[in-house]
Amino acid sequence: MPTTAADTLDALLAQRAQIHPRHPALRWDGGDPQWQSLDYATLAQRARALAQALPVERGLRVAWLGFNHPAQIALLFALARRGALLVPLNHRLAPAEWAAVLNDSAPVLLVHDEAFAEPARALAAAHGLAAMPVEALDGGDEPPTEPPDGHAAHEGGPDDPVLLVYTSGTTGQPKGAVHTQANLLANMAIAAQVQEITERDTVLTALPLFHVGGLCIQTLPALSRGATVLLHRRFDPGAVFDALAASHPTLTLQVPATLQALVQHPRWARADLSCLRALWAGSSLLPADLLRACHARGLPVCNVYGSTETGPFSIALGPAEAMDHVGSCGWPAPGVEIRLVGTDGEPVASGRVGEICVRGPNVVGLYWPDIAALDAEGFFHSGDLARQDPDGSYVVVGRAKDMIISGGENIYPAEIEQLLAEHPWVAECAVVGRPDERWGEACVAVVVLRETAPEDWQSGVSAALEGRLARYKWPRHWHRVDALPRTALGKVVKPAIRAWLVSQR
Repeated sequence: MPTTAADTLDALLAQRAQIHPRHPALRWDGGDPQWQSLDYATLAQRARALAQALPVERGLRVAWLGFNHPAQIALLFALARRGALLVPLNHRLAPAEWAAVLNDSAPVLLVHDEAFAEPARALAAAHGLAAMPVEALDGGDEPPTEPPDGHAAHEGGPDDPVLLVYTSGTTGQPKGAVHTQANLLANMAIAAQVQEITERDTVLTALPLFHVGGLCIQTLPALSRGATVLLHRRFDPGAVFDALAASHPTLTLQVPATLQALVQHPRWARADLSCLRALWAGSSLLPADLLRACHARGLPVCNVYGSTETGPFSIALGPAEAMDHVGSCGWPAPGVEIRLVGTDGEPVASGRVGEICVRGPNVVGLYWPDIAALDAEGFFHSGDLARQDPDGSYVVVGRAKDMIISGGENIYPAEIEQLLAEHPWVAECAVVGRPDERWGEACVAVVVLRETAPEDWQSGVSAALEGRLARYKWPRHWHRVDALPRTALGKVVKPAIRAWLVSQR
């Protein structure tokens, strides 16, 4: 049994295959039989066969466009072996947005599944690169034969880039965060330690692997510890309940939108959740009503704070504290340093709000191709604002760019949004600032109401803030809308809301 930590993804997978070769690594709900169930030995063989067969050299990029697929994970390990990079495309984006990522990353190959065959072929033709259907990837289970000269054997090292993930681009053009093998391995170790993942766990992955949340919070950490991953092509609440009943996963990761779909599903009330020892959420802000619904079922909702650039496992709220720290992101993950700084770049006083800065072995150093992502001291500036409570835990209060300055007072929208979201008439909401001659900025609440809301909803909703929020923080204007604008990852696009408000004046 190996006694030293692996320093590359290829070495890690080889260790897992040696320790328990026939233990299930990936089980998939897709239709291709050759990928539906892979043990660790088979996953390692597939990855090495791909590394030998793919027409890529060290430093080159391969893009992926499709739903979740075990081949995407095998491809990541194969490219790591070659010293090449995987560029997962967000399948929810528009063709022009895909084109922008391809223009920036310049891959040599675009691998796609059947659902995205047509746009993938069009993208490949427009960008002069080869398109390969996932069915063409070598799925053979025979061990690959290494060439005599050692070509394709351990070309990728710890410091080699292996994963290029583009930010969601809510404030401009997306940027590609360059994750090295060392970054990913550090994040796996941190995430697995905090979540106490072992080979006895079964992890349900329903979130998209094109995002670091779906890939790096549980999926890769689970594989690093020899656990079994139940991989769903895409999120479907009915399929999640089916998996709970049939496969009894011990852990899963959700985001507010998918958690809401589960809680509101007809099967929620009678579903047996006892197999789950925790439900983790990849979101800095979680609606209180969803937390109450889960906690009422005895299911602790743990939280992970992070970003595309930070692994993303940066701050975590574990199951022991989940029920008595509602609204908190928890404490810094092992080996991760957190610093809160003011607008002058200096650390803020205890209890004051500051920008979250993160330093750790899982934090990327560059944006593609060679743009520095860190300050001179190695900290990543997140743009998120938080305060640290006396017990050392952190509470995120919003984005720095979203902070409202009204009458000389700083107002953090997240604080207001969390209270409004608790009201039974409010389905979702966003609070933004609008230029105001008297106050500098005025606080504006834009809300999506439930069907139960009466015509005179505004007074009832605002009254719920009485005694819970200082008067100067109350919204001065209210707008009802049918839906909030969101990115492909589900983030509310506040610049679009502010632009809409200007158009209404």
